[in-house]
Amino acid sequence: MLVITRNGKTVVLTGWRAWLAVALMCLVGAVVLVVIVFLALGITLTIAGLMLFIVPLTVLLALLAGAVRALQSR
Repeated sequence: MLVITRNGKTVVLTGWRAWLAVALMCLVGAVVLVVIVFLALGITLTIAGLMLFIVPLTVLLALLAGAVRALQSR
């Protein structure tokens, strides 16, 4: 049995209509959960991909800056 109160009116769903309503709510919840998981996975992979290039580039630039500073101090 599913009881819905809206605008002061109460609707009671029983039998196959209640099962259908619950199934639809579960389906909507599952779809929302899948969208959130894929969004989180996409953000994670994007950040990991950027770090794959940013970290070595930062190290390379630091080594280059150290070499330039060593040449300037001569």
